[in-house]
Amino acid sequence: MEDNLQVPVSRHWLESLSTDELIKLADTYGIDIPPGLERIFIIEELLEAANTDRQETTDDIEVNPSYSETALLPKQYNISFIEIIIRDPLWIYAFWEIKGHDREIHENAGDFDGYCLRVIPINNGEPDAGENSFTVSLDPADNARYLGFAEHSSQASGCYVIKLCVKRGDNIQQIASSRPFSLPKLNENDVVAELGKNPLMRLSGVQDLQITKNTDRQSRARRQ
Repeated sequence: MEDNLQVPVSRHWLESLSTDELIKLADTYGIDIPPGLERIFIIEELLEAANTDRQETTDDIEVNPSYSETALLPKQYNISFIEIIIRDPLWIYAFWEIKGHDREIHENAGDFDGYCLRVIPINNGEPDAGENSFTVSLDPADNARYLGFAEHSSQASGCYVIKLCVKRGDNIQQIASSRPFSLPKLNENDVVAELGKNPLMRLSGVQDLQITKNTDRQSRARRQ
């Protein structure tokens, strides 16, 4: 039975042995088998003894600390991306990852000046980085941000794209871009009208926002 001990103990293998062989194997494990005990109980005793022995052997293995550290799941998966989720008509949630190798190159560069999000309207199918676009500065540790569109114009197309960028000196370099997404067209009258009808508008907190339009700014400037 010495050769048999080199075979992994499994139910299938044990069932292939004769009763006499099972009893001899049980003896090697120090199991006392009473006369007339049915095969099924002998097999169960052997399986339990084999599993206990394997567990004890595994517990005695010393784990190499350096291997344990390298076996941890990575925080990133070697890709750069940005995705968005529309929370309600005026807010979106953006989240992103930056490829670890690229992050290391950017952040160790002498001209590194942080990351940012560029929110750009899409007009006539093309990004329009004009007066309705805006930039949000980010901390290097950031990986998500809520963005509000309180000044979303009813004249705008309602479609946007968000670009995740790195600031290197006077230059802004794109790292990743979201898919285009659309928001409802809103103006002041639409907001007031929708508050009583659409619960999402109330949840967005739009009634608490103080929106100053370009025409209002110009009127105040003339009065001054």
